[in-house]
Amino acid sequence: MSKIRNIADFPKPGILFKDITPLLASPRAFHIVLDAIAERFIGEHIDAIVGVEARGFIFGGALAARLNASFVPARKPGKLPAACDEVQYETEYSVATLEMHKGSLAEEARVVVVDDLLATGGTAKAAAELVRKQGGYVVAYAFAVELTFLGGRERLMPVKVESVIQY
Repeated sequence: MSKIRNIADFPKPGILFKDITPLLASPRAFHIVLDAIAERFIGEHIDAIVGVEARGFIFGGALAARLNASFVPARKPGKLPAACDEVQYETEYSVATLEMHKGSLAEEARVVVVDDLLATGGTAKAAAELVRKQGGYVVAYAFAVELTFLGGRERLMPVKVESVIQY
C-alpha cells in the first residue's frame, strides 16, 4: 500500500493532490522519511530549521530535534503573537503571505527550510526571504515529497534541495 494518497480535484478541479496523511499514520514510514532527510545533514552545522505552515511543522520540528537545531515556524498572517517580518508570494493557487517572528534567527544563522512537499517552490522561496530578512543563510531546502514536473527545484537553485519521494 502506498503511503502517499492521490486525491483528485483538490483543492480545485484539475489538481491531483498528494496526501501525506497515510505516511504520517505509519510510524515506520514517518521515521524512515525523517531519517532519510536528517542523514543528509549529518556533519553539517545547522542552526535552525524553518518549518512552513502547516505540514512543514510536522517534519520541521522532528528534524530540528534530530539535528539539535532550533525550530522556527513560518506562519500564515495573524497566527504569531509578537512583531513579525512578512513576505508576500505567489502560490500555485493564489497570492499568500508568510510571517516569522522578528529576531527568530541569529545573524548569519545556517538554516534549512522544511516543508512536506515541493511543487513550484514559491512557498519555500518566501520562507527563504524571511530567513534573509533576519540575516540568516538558507543552506538547504528539505521536503518529504517533490513534484519534479513542476520545476520547483530549479527555482530554488543554486541552494541544495533534498527530497525523499519524487513524482
